[in-house]
Amino acid sequence: MPSAYPVLNDRARGWLRFLYDKATTDDDWTSEGAPHEWWDQSSTAPMCAFPRFDLSESTYALIMMADQTPAWREVYSRITDELCTRHTTHWAAVDWLTQIGHDPARERYPDAWYETLIPKHLRGKYDVPGWTANGIEPWGLEPDPIGATGNLFFRGFFNLVLSVHKYISGDDRWERPFNVVGYQNREFPWTHHKVANYLSEQWAERPEGPHCENTKIWPYCLSAAGLGLQLFDATSGKNIHQVFDGWQEYARDNYMSVNDKGELEWFTTYYDPILDHHHTGGPASGLAVSLYMLPQNRAFASFLYESAVHALGWNNPRMPIARLPDPRLMLIALIVARELGDHTTAARLGIYAENNFEPAFFGDGEDRFGWWFGLGEAWPRGQLSSLMMMNEIGTPGAWGAPFNNPNLAKFNQPTVSGVDFPAIGLSQAWNDLTAGVLHLATYAASASRQGEATSFTIENLPDASQIVIIRDGEKFGGFSIVDAGQIEIDTTIGDHDFQIFTGVYQSADPGVRGGEVSKPSQAASLQGVQKSVITPQAMVASISSSAISTSCPCC
Repeated sequence: MPSAYPVLNDRARGWLRFLYDKATTDDDWTSEGAPHEWWDQSSTAPMCAFPRFDLSESTYALIMMADQTPAWREVYSRITDELCTRHTTHWAAVDWLTQIGHDPARERYPDAWYETLIPKHLRGKYDVPGWTANGIEPWGLEPDPIGATGNLFFRGFFNLVLSVHKYISGDDRWERPFNVVGYQNREFPWTHHKVANYLSEQWAERPEGPHCENTKIWPYCLSAAGLGLQLFDATSGKNIHQVFDGWQEYARDNYMSVNDKGELEWFTTYYDPILDHHHTGGPASGLAVSLYMLPQNRAFASFLYESAVHALGWNNPRMPIARLPDPRLMLIALIVARELGDHTTAARLGIYAENNFEPAFFGDGEDRFGWWFGLGEAWPRGQLSSLMMMNEIGTPGAWGAPFNNPNLAKFNQPTVSGVDFPAIGLSQAWNDLTAGVLHLATYAASASRQGEATSFTIENLPDASQIVIIRDGEKFGGFSIVDAGQIEIDTTIGDHDFQIFTGVYQSADPGVRGGEVSKPSQAASLQGVQKSVITPQAMVASISSSAISTSCPCC
């Protein structure tokens, strides 16, 4: 029977297992070493072919998965913390730290780059997008990759990664000083708040937006930077995302053209303020921006998305699927189609992806999952697989929810900790605050550990002595009280469903997603939620064990 509460599917569990491997396996991101080969340094060359884009794009599915299991966050917190740590290294900023001056190879670029990425009148005299050109005039050499005038994409995506970690974990570790590696291994102290504030202050001084590579301003990177500021505000109580509102107005007036019929004619891929040159594309060129714009301005994102899929024919069942050399735009279109409820486009692109992008389980016990995209590589392509995974998690709206309706009440609700991942995982961890029940579903994250004994704890309980547990439809006594607010559950690694009657209920005016919590004895806080409260003991006594499931009608 399908559960009434969110559940991670097999693919999400497999992707989580692989991300855990990537994040927790030591590799050397210093100037003396190199990242492990599974970190994607190849996708969407020459702009995104750097491992830091694998760091940032890995967080998108993670924040969605963490929102599906809000009572279990520790594995997502661990992974995002490791991603943040790598983002402070030499290899995270390798382009800014090694691409000094103009590109000496700019007379020898592939013809495709000259045709699509470089102003035609500057062939052989212009740096390709992706070449950061640190050190050129009028800025000179800037050794700090965050504090530079340019390099917007580095600090913009970094702030997004930091904000995702804070939203998932509630941990203030990155609000304390840390060092970022700069030019010639110099180190520069920053905090999460300083990164976000510097980004906002610089943006406020430049309504057109700060530049990424020197001389190039990208709406794509600016929309991602804005999303990071939006989540920063949600987790810090600040109000610095407002700089993005002004930039949207500037973008509508300067970075796009709409004809008299209301149709998008062109969109700026990048703008060079030194040359006053807009490098533009047709109606499909705003599609990449729509992914990051969607949680910030749904109408703007919808316009860009609809213009693109109409131009490409992806929303027309009578047309064959237009294939692009780089699958990134198709992946983004699939994500946004799902989020907006464009079922026709989502179905067409979803079928195409299943048939062409090589989804597969792999590794010992086939516990890991990813997409190979016909590339014949040893590992799933990180950036592209991360985007594709977003379509496997939750329901439409799952991408925008953390940014627009953040669940901050989860930190005060019953929480699972001490899970021995990757031996055992939780595909469900959801507090039903109407019934006062925590729903858990466990599985063997490593098939070889199936059946072994394990344990985990439940914290933030109002009264541990009153806890009642149902496991797999039967009353379960395999737990012990640690203290007044915490219990430890002893179980085995494998598929088990738990209903833990916590006695934690939602207040009448939750205020934030997830609700405030109260003990059932606080009758005033229950007014408007339910007229009567059935105690856990009465619940168990009133129904047979066979009637209890994760979708119990009594709950």
